[in-house]
Amino acid sequence: MAQTKDMTSGKPAGLIFFFALPLMLGNIFQQLYIVVDTAVVGQVAGVEALAALGAAEWLNWLVGGIVTGFTQGFSILIAQRFGAGDAEGLRRSAGLSLTMTGGITVLTTIVGLLTIRPILQLMNTPANIIGDAVRYLRVIISCLAISAVYNVFACILRAVGNSKTPLVAMLAAALVNVALDFLFVMGMGMGVAGAALGTVLAQAVAAGICFLAIRQIPQLKFSREDFIPSGGMPRQLFMLGLPVAFQNTIISIGGLVVQYMVNGFGFLYVAGFTATNKLYGLLEVAASSYGFAIATYAGQNLGAAQIGRIRRGIRASVVMALGTALLIAAGVLVFGRALLSLFVSGTPEEVTAVLDIAYHYLAIMAAALPILYLLYVYRSALQGMGNTLIPMLSGAAELFFRVSVVLTLPLLIDDEGLFYAEPAAWIGATLLLSISYYVCIRKEERKGAASA
Repeated sequence: MAQTKDMTSGKPAGLIFFFALPLMLGNIFQQLYIVVDTAVVGQVAGVEALAALGAAEWLNWLVGGIVTGFTQGFSILIAQRFGAGDAEGLRRSAGLSLTMTGGITVLTTIVGLLTIRPILQLMNTPANIIGDAVRYLRVIISCLAISAVYNVFACILRAVGNSKTPLVAMLAAALVNVALDFLFVMGMGMGVAGAALGTVLAQAVAAGICFLAIRQIPQLKFSREDFIPSGGMPRQLFMLGLPVAFQNTIISIGGLVVQYMVNGFGFLYVAGFTATNKLYGLLEVAASSYGFAIATYAGQNLGAAQIGRIRRGIRASVVMALGTALLIAAGVLVFGRALLSLFVSGTPEEVTAVLDIAYHYLAIMAAALPILYLLYVYRSALQGMGNTLIPMLSGAAELFFRVSVVLTLPLLIDDEGLFYAEPAAWIGATLLLSISYYVCIRKEERKGAASA
């Protein structure tokens, strides 16, 4: 298996698509085990346990998003050093990324564990589900280091053009997670805590596979000095990672506000919202994969000073992303209710109420899916070119539009107003990102022409 991939030559569309394809497959397996997680909890532990997963979701995303945001930012410099053929810079940037991820993870874990219950209480979490939500989050956050190790290893591999090993890692993790779900939740009756434990152990397997792959890359034969912060590179990495982490934090805060409003409509509404959000990962599985591919492609070509190739690659990515979004949206509208029913158990009245809420929300998100895919294309292009400020501001735009909708539309159309928060956030962010991308690419082209 090739451990690296040079994306500075060859047809852009083919490079991006075939780099993204293994990531899509890996993400599909990851989403499948999330679906199995949710289905097992919903069918075995009941609708209250399903609602507890939903109540914990955005806080889980906030804590994990801080760490993954930094690792994604770090990978920008790694990709640029690889594209420029700078072997020493590649080793240093990768080694320091590991060191800095460790420190960030320790701080995030401590703060996260201390604030779980107060934040859930502040979010108006229903009393009958807050206990399960706390138990789930304690397991996930206590083991945040495992998730962090996997994410930094996967980011390093993607930055040097290896998208196949993360696929293998996700496949193995999916199989392990499904097996542990049945063991912990169904066999041992551990409820949501068992689902959380299965998830972190599966991530440990994925991290191990990625570690073995990194050891086989000749350009990443580390020395002790590569891990010791010195010179200006730690600051450079931090300034790339901080805006991405802050962007994730801003988005999470908006999600917490949405969850606060959702909690106010009762646990059945929370359960319906949760069922749809668990399928949301399947909606964006190709978008995030294209995003990783585009960031790597743009980063390597910027390092190689091939700006024209970046423009051609992004143009091809827009076409691929829109076509993929339309196909997924059609599939979701046809099969969505059947998929949602996998997550729900209870009395016939409860099941019907939860499914009606969930499918209505799912249909609205599916209709807006092309906008989300454009968001990923332009955000990833900017990040790959080293611009993490505009993506961070796009997170602020998402926060503004998401919160504005959840605070106003329910006053006009009751609980249905909450369904439009995500599409509104996508529209606001995509407008900012698309305009900024075209401004930035023209600036890079003028800079290249001047230096030539």
